[in-house]
Amino acid sequence: MGLLEGRKGLVFGIANDRSIACHIAKSFLEQGAVCAFPYLPGEKNEKRALKGLEEIGATSPWLLPCDASKDADLDATFDAVRERFDTIDFVVHSIAFADRTYLKPGKFAETPREVFAQALDISAYSLVAMGRRAKPMMPRGGSIITMTYYGSDKAVPGYNVMGVAKAALEACTRYLALELGESGIRVNAISAGPIKTLSSMAVGGIDEIFEWVSRKAPLHRNIDADEVGKTAVYLASDLSSGVTGETLFVDAGYNIVGL
Repeated sequence: MGLLEGRKGLVFGIANDRSIACHIAKSFLEQGAVCAFPYLPGEKNEKRALKGLEEIGATSPWLLPCDASKDADLDATFDAVRERFDTIDFVVHSIAFADRTYLKPGKFAETPREVFAQALDISAYSLVAMGRRAKPMMPRGGSIITMTYYGSDKAVPGYNVMGVAKAALEACTRYLALELGESGIRVNAISAGPIKTLSSMAVGGIDEIFEWVSRKAPLHRNIDADEVGKTAVYLASDLSSGVTGETLFVDAGYNIVGL
């Protein structure tokens, strides 16, 4: 029997087969979980998400169009899941966005107010919005997991406003953990090392980051996205029953190096 046998929940953020959310979904399904997959609305996005899920062997996946920057979409998504699942055990928040024009070295000070606000809304506030809607659907407790990156703590050239948004996301993780803990709901973040996804390739200088991490990380390599999926299983399962409000690094140890 899998570690997540009989557990139900939502996995947000599958854009294609390379998405971290797709690798998390693969690990969850292998461990017996039943998942709903909200995706950014649009025919092209739906086809990409469906193809990604087919690549990991998901049979007849349940896809739900949802723009996480819109309360009406989030309401409709959680209402649909409540109607089918009644209760849920986990939510995976693997979404982020910032205008790629400003994800280049030397562009942070030029970030317009609206670009800054949009990045924090979609990348950080959406976790709060999901947590609020998930709480009444987790009467026996549950696990909420989000994705972050080292650029939240250190200034990584080119990561710019996304680094600020991820710092806000990690703060939201801690405050949600504090507030939802009395309901038995744990909230944690996974800080993944650089992975070649649709989002990461928008960051200026990403190839140099990959090369640097592989040279300087204790394991002398970049990580595989499946390693993030396995960590997410740990956080969604009873194996992590005493863990909340944490940021777990899955980055080949790069974050410990003072160089």
